[in-house]
Amino acid sequence: MRRVSALIIAALVAVPAAPASAAPVSAAPASAAPASLTWTVQPATADGPDGRRWVERTLDPGSVVTEHLAVRNFSDASASFTLTAADGYLTDKGRFNMLPSDRKSVDGGTWITVRESVTVGAGKTAVVPFTITVPRDATPGDHPAGIAASVAGRQGTVQVESRVGFRVLMRASGEVRPALAVRGASVSYERSWNPFAPGELTVSYQAANTGNVRLDLANRVSTSELFGLVSATGASARGELLPGGESSATTRVGGVWGLGPVRTTVRLDAAATASTTVTTWVVPWPQLFLLVAAALIVLAWRARSRRLTALLEEARREGARSAA
Repeated sequence: MRRVSALIIAALVAVPAAPASAAPVSAAPASAAPASLTWTVQPATADGPDGRRWVERTLDPGSVVTEHLAVRNFSDASASFTLTAADGYLTDKGRFNMLPSDRKSVDGGTWITVRESVTVGAGKTAVVPFTITVPRDATPGDHPAGIAASVAGRQGTVQVESRVGFRVLMRASGEVRPALAVRGASVSYERSWNPFAPGELTVSYQAANTGNVRLDLANRVSTSELFGLVSATGASARGELLPGGESSATTRVGGVWGLGPVRTTVRLDAAATASTTVTTWVVPWPQLFLLVAAALIVLAWRARSRRLTALLEEARREGARSAA
């Protein structure tokens, strides 16, 4: 069973998720489908594909609208495709995907109604209508989903489903409430044992979308030490977060000397902002070793100077005694 699940998930990667991959594409190389079967799915009007990369609608609770999808069969034989809709989510790598067939949708995926299957002739395109019905008690904000055409097949003794589809971004009208949170920030420091070279800070954290709309956020990490006299900044990272979603991020910040307390601030910016600050104490061992070595050298030099001075004084006194 574990093997079956793994292969199904692998097939779902074929569902175009990010806008770029949701554009008309040559059919994904579906591992479960015959090698000669390739297809694509894209938004359409009743007359055919309309150039949209995904469907995005803002709708009032209780409203019903009709949309269309186009399934294009690039193969040289007729093929039947299963049509499904499901809740959308972002993978760990930030790609949009649909829930697998063995998981039940509870949100946007349940708003979409589409016929169960469609047969498309060789080299032909079939346009299929589907409806979006917004529940009367729908909460304001985004309710992402996806819609796809799939083909089931076997890979050895394993049943595998291959899907190609696009996003359906539905927003229920009402108060839009963008909100972000930074969670679980942790910091580790890797020092350079060269006292004249700074070390590197590694910052890990979770970015959480606690609002009700999709956000394209930028992450920024900065450090401050020696009471703000020395600072450094980590490269910003960008990513998309759906409502209720979280993503893990790790940022490396170079140029950190680690001279005692280091204040690290993680800041998320989008339609909302959030930040957190963590203070890390770093013992500057290389610089301390350098100071101790310098102090020992100075002490040794001063001791040698005192000995030379004593020897010279003794020589002068000896000379005075000899002259007398």
